[in-house]
Amino acid sequence: MSISQFLHQATIWLAWSALGLGLITLIAFLTRWGAKFRLVGATIFTLLLSGSCWAFAESYTPPFVVEGAIYAPVVYDNGYDLVIAQAPDGFPEDATEPSLLQIAGNLKGGGRNGAKVHVKIRKQVPVRSGVSHPIILGEAIRDINKSTTILVEAKENPIENDISIEIQDETIN
Repeated sequence: MSISQFLHQATIWLAWSALGLGLITLIAFLTRWGAKFRLVGATIFTLLLSGSCWAFAESYTPPFVVEGAIYAPVVYDNGYDLVIAQAPDGFPEDATEPSLLQIAGNLKGGGRNGAKVHVKIRKQVPVRSGVSHPIILGEAIRDINKSTTILVEAKENPIENDISIEIQDETIN
């Protein structure tokens, strides 16, 4: 059973339960039963749960899945126009494109105000102990307004084969 089916069933069951509790509450008021105010609370809470399940079922959209994509956690998102994901160790080159499409497809409009979002996948290449250099494996541009994704041609990375980064250590006294 999918989550949307479950939410639909839960909404129905909770609505019927609220109706039943409402009838019992009405009978409790007519017979001056001592538990009538507890039943009012249980009825209202059940109605609240039913309404919440209905609202969540209406707003739920399943995640966008692309065949061949490998999970790459998002390590940076500025909330507007840049998202960077970290490729796990052993990330195959042929999984870059589907993974980019999947990450871009799962972006929501939110506070991005219709921006064209640059989605990048990177890997970290160790330079020496405790120092690494990011290498961009691929990039896509997601147009939030049009719901389209464009893959950007990979640029040749001159540093990829020969990494030589100098780090200056400064001591502050």
